[in-house]
Amino acid sequence: MSHHDPRKILPPGSTIGIFGGGQLGRMLAMSARAMDYRTVSLDPAADCPASQVCDDHIVAAYDDSDAAIELASRSDVVTYEFENVDAAAIDEIAERTEVLPSPSVLRITQDRAIEKKTMRELGINVPEFRIASNRGEAVSAARHIGLPAVFKTTRWGYDGKGQRVVQALKDAASAFDGLTAGMHDARVIVEALVDFQLEISVICARDRDGRMKTFPPSENVHVNGILDLSVVPARCGEETQESARAIAMRIAERMDVVGLIAVEMFVTPDGVIAVNETAPRPHNSGHYSIENCDTSQFEQLTRILTGTPMGKTDLWSACAMANLLGDMWHESESEPDWGAALALPGLHLHLYGKSEARIGRKMGHLTVSADDAIVALDLAVRARDIARGQAASKT
Repeated sequence: MSHHDPRKILPPGSTIGIFGGGQLGRMLAMSARAMDYRTVSLDPAADCPASQVCDDHIVAAYDDSDAAIELASRSDVVTYEFENVDAAAIDEIAERTEVLPSPSVLRITQDRAIEKKTMRELGINVPEFRIASNRGEAVSAARHIGLPAVFKTTRWGYDGKGQRVVQALKDAASAFDGLTAGMHDARVIVEALVDFQLEISVICARDRDGRMKTFPPSENVHVNGILDLSVVPARCGEETQESARAIAMRIAERMDVVGLIAVEMFVTPDGVIAVNETAPRPHNSGHYSIENCDTSQFEQLTRILTGTPMGKTDLWSACAMANLLGDMWHESESEPDWGAALALPGLHLHLYGKSEARIGRKMGHLTVSADDAIVALDLAVRARDIARGQAASKT
């Protein structure tokens, strides 16, 4: 366990190391820069989103231990921007400098089986599940839980990858084979399909002293397993929102998270909350906080990493966020029309500087602030359609 020093405040000019070079690292670096902290990222891609704004960038594979050691030696504190990182590399770093959230948090969140068992131990409601290590166990798990069920790999899953819905028992064995093909010693979680009314997420920030602040719950809409839209405030009652915040805080506290943890949850029609998964980092569903909260999720993480006091997380305005996937570039066969989209009121555009627009790849997001969440949602969808060049045909 890395030890937390409650009094450690890093002065401006100190360096935050970021393991991973995607858009979360990029936005963290932009936030850190505002407070005059330096950043160094590590990522195999020389021109990754973070490299374009960090002070320094180490081009190396995630499992390159020499590069991990170099990152540690150049950083006063290190964080990671996705959880599918090489745990051994993170351990190497933690032996040399502080890593937040700690490697023990990472170990829980990067394995769905450990994550689910941990939630159960904490008394947190999760969908019914069983773990299958072979085809036979997969079939009996599906029979026990009932169909349809969701099959998920225990590791390396994100944005809907590594999972499939199984409708019939005869498909259970082939689903197991398909998900584990080419994986060594792979296991699959067989999980009850939750009949949910909506999906929400809460990002909880926790500092070295154990103080916590939660961001307003975001209501999330996924398409093909990838986050498509977020709406804040979430369209569920005050009581449900408070329960969701309490669950996120309980997880953060029990797992001893220092940093951020995003908790994705299902809300059933009768108001029961079940935790789906957690991520110990900034989260796509929290991007709305950049324009619509006192302190964004990225500034809050910067404050925690540097030991400065956390900021308020109050919501300034109802808002909605729409993800911009590579599909938009393919549809229009050119750069989408951002000028036309930005003509809408309350719109903010974030593009991540990715060199290639691939189908399903997150290229950016747009956020709309409005007096009402539904108005914001409508505007966000309309702005995206306008950028795609689809709006004229719809009016």
